[in-house]
Amino acid sequence: MINEAERLTRNTSEALDEILGRPFPVLDEGFVRVVDYMGTDESIVQAARVSYGKGTKKRHQDRGLIRYLIRHSHTSPFEMCEIKLHVRVPMDAWRQWIRHRTANVNEYSTRYSVAIDAAQSTLPGEWRTQAVSNRQGSAGFLEAEQGAELSQEEKEFHDKARSIYNERIEKGIAREQARKDLPLCTYTEAYWKIDLHNLLHFLRLRMDEHAQHEIRTYAKTIGEEIVSRWVPLAWEAFMDYRRKGLYLSDAEKEIMKAIYKGDLSGAVKAAEEFGLLKFKDGKPAFNLERMELEEKLTELGIEYPWDR
Repeated sequence: MINEAERLTRNTSEALDEILGRPFPVLDEGFVRVVDYMGTDESIVQAARVSYGKGTKKRHQDRGLIRYLIRHSHTSPFEMCEIKLHVRVPMDAWRQWIRHRTANVNEYSTRYSVAIDAAQSTLPGEWRTQAVSNRQGSAGFLEAEQGAELSQEEKEFHDKARSIYNERIEKGIAREQARKDLPLCTYTEAYWKIDLHNLLHFLRLRMDEHAQHEIRTYAKTIGEEIVSRWVPLAWEAFMDYRRKGLYLSDAEKEIMKAIYKGDLSGAVKAAEEFGLLKFKDGKPAFNLERMELEEKLTELGIEYPWDR
C-alpha cells in the first residue's frame, strides 16, 4: 500500500519551450504558433514500456524503440503526446484542415466578432493552372503578365467584398448575416489540439507534393519548425518511414521482381494481369495506379519497360 503519493516530474522539451507563443508566418497573413503541449519523445518510450513494469531493463535504446513503433504502426504510445496550436489560415484551406476530425477545435466566431480584416492574396507569378491527370490538383503556372491582371482583379474584389461587409456592420446588420458574402480567402483563426499520432497522419497527407500548396505550406511549417523541435526522434522516424519511405502493393512487388531479374516482358505481362497496363494506339492508356508505380520506379532509378 502506498502511503505517500509518488512524486512525478513532467517531461518537457527545452527546444519547444523556447518557441512557445512565437508565431511562424505562413503565406501572406497567416501564422502557426504553439500554445501548449504535453509529452516528449520520452513519454512515447514510457508508454511503450509500461507493460514491463517498474525495475525491468530497457530492451532497446529510445531511438531504436521509437523507430520500431513507427515502422510497425504501433500508434497508441504516440497518443500520449499532445500539442495545442493557434493558427491563422484562409477559410478555403481551413475547410481541408477541418476534415481531419481527430482534433479538438475552437474557431474564431464571425457571429460573435467582426471578421478578421485579412485575406490571402496571390502574386502575379503564383497563379497555378489545372492539372490534366489530377482533377483536384494543379500543375504549372500562368504567365506572370496574365497573372498580374488576375491579381489586380483579385484585389479589387477583396476590397469590394470587405467594403460591403463593413457597410452592413455599420448599418447594424447582424454579424451572422453580414458575413455571408465574404470570400473564402478571408482568414480565420482557431485553437487546434491534437495528439501526436493523429498529427503525424495529418502531416503525412498534407506535406505530400499532391496536397494543395496553401495547406502544404502550413503542414511543412508545423512539421519542420515545431514537431522537429518537440519530438526529434519521432520526427526522424516519421520522415524516414512515412514521409520519405515507399509503400509497395503485392502487384508492385511482383512487377519489380521481374524487372530486377531482367525479365522485362514478364514485368509487362504482370502489369497487364494486375490491370495496371493497357495499350491504346501503341501507348500505355491512362491508369493512375500504374502512374504512381512509375513515380516510385523513377525515384529508385529503375526504368519501366512499357514505355520503351
